[in-house]
Amino acid sequence: MRVPFASMVIAEIAPEMGITVELEPEYRFAGELTFPNGKRHLFRNTNLNINPAGSTEIAKDKGYTNYFLRKHGFRVPEGRSFFSPRLNRNLVKGKRRGIGDAVLFAEALGLPVFVKPNNLSQGTLVTKIYDSKDIPSVARAIFRRTNVMLVEECCQGRDYRVVVLGDSIISAYERIPLSVIGDGRRSIDELIFEARKDLTGLGRPNSEINPTDWRIDLRLAHLGINRSNVVTQGQRLRLLDNANLSSGGNSIDVTQDIHPSFVDIAIRAAKVLGLRLAGIDIICDELSVSALNQTWGIIEVNAAPGLDNYASLGEDQAKRVKGLYRCILEYLASHD
Repeated sequence: MRVPFASMVIAEIAPEMGITVELEPEYRFAGELTFPNGKRHLFRNTNLNINPAGSTEIAKDKGYTNYFLRKHGFRVPEGRSFFSPRLNRNLVKGKRRGIGDAVLFAEALGLPVFVKPNNLSQGTLVTKIYDSKDIPSVARAIFRRTNVMLVEECCQGRDYRVVVLGDSIISAYERIPLSVIGDGRRSIDELIFEARKDLTGLGRPNSEINPTDWRIDLRLAHLGINRSNVVTQGQRLRLLDNANLSSGGNSIDVTQDIHPSFVDIAIRAAKVLGLRLAGIDIICDELSVSALNQTWGIIEVNAAPGLDNYASLGEDQAKRVKGLYRCILEYLASHD
């Protein structure tokens, strides 16, 4: 079993700071930190006790996150929540909104739209819908996992994640959706399996790419092709519309290029939600250009951003991630 990235980094750097680390021995996802001053902190994976519990719970709920960001003047996608049959049964009649209502809302909003679970992470089941007839099947898949689904407008632009710690930006990177490059010989299906194997060499678990992901089929159908098609040599074919690295996407480091206006936006957004550590996901034309000169929006906020894929980009990125965890441990040493 792969050792959790956060545990591995903490176990490496904490002793250098005089901090004792004891990891739960079987799976090593959870641990206890004992600081030189006697303070103790428990952590579980990337949840490091640095954010208040209430703020963390709000950030897990995409609908609430958008509400509070919009309230404080941030641009967020227009959208609405819809509920599973089991949750609707427990709501008063005027508050019920089901799959049929989601279809009508999406058509009124204007296709394509994004349909996503309200409280799942890592891009799980986030789906771009090009035809409203596909909403019921996607909704049923979501409602098998959770009770609340969002339908949101599609924001146009490039997908960036900006990681904030306090008043500083730790990293910024563009997220590229899962893609394959054709060789003129192999089918799309064969290229997917090859891409899956290639992740291991990058220090990433190949399980991030699910070869049978039905969202790939929805996108290919929109393009008028299927998995048996052969992609022209050198042609890049995007297979998913969400750019999460945990779904097999790639990334480009832009930490040194982020415009001060987006630094300000990311830091203020985290503070509005009461978060000291956060991953702020921004859609815009170009993160290196002033926000005043383009359309932008915050599409999600993560209160426990995973940085293993970012660290795999290179030595500089790995050092930056270790620096982040050092800052977190220093903060925990002085806070209860």
